[in-house]
Amino acid sequence: MTELGKNREEVKVDVLSEGSRGVFGIGTEEARVRVSIPDSVINVKNNAMGIIKDTLENILDKMGIEATVNYQEGVTLLDDEDKSTPSIFNIEGDELGILIGRRGQTLSCLQYIVKIIAANKMQESLPSIVIDVNGYKHKRYQVLKELAERMAEQVENSGKSFTLEPMPAYERRIIHIALADHPGVSTESVGFGEDRKVSIIPRS
Repeated sequence: MTELGKNREEVKVDVLSEGSRGVFGIGTEEARVRVSIPDSVINVKNNAMGIIKDTLENILDKMGIEATVNYQEGVTLLDDEDKSTPSIFNIEGDELGILIGRRGQTLSCLQYIVKIIAANKMQESLPSIVIDVNGYKHKRYQVLKELAERMAEQVENSGKSFTLEPMPAYERRIIHIALADHPGVSTESVGFGEDRKVSIIPRS
């Protein structure tokens, strides 16, 4: 399921061989299964992707913004609570900073609006999707991972906590996950609203 980027409800599992425990550990055989994506799931997803792309292009047209919407899969951005690999709709063009906004707030709002409109058209839940602009979120993801690792090393060496700049929820989540298994530090979100930040704390 991980390799397919799907959760349990989206796949079909066929047992090819039940396997065998053998006798006294001799002759054991592992079970074999086939995990596949049903045609019904593929059709629903293809329909959803078309609706999302059309919705996004329509919004951009009404905003008077000339850009191209490209679809891709398999990129981890940690921008969605869904555990499956999200489908990325990357808006490409010149001078698209207006779509990103301060701290990516405008982009977050655009993604929320697209999800609401598309879900209403489909009358059912959407697959996990992320809206990006010129790879902004992908680049930001890489920067934040490197920042988290660098600051964690500093905190571990100094023994003093360090609080990062205010970030939107999905960026704070990147920091938390990047340092979740770090042996020398822990993280927590502090502050309220738009001023919410991540504090990196040395482990006692």
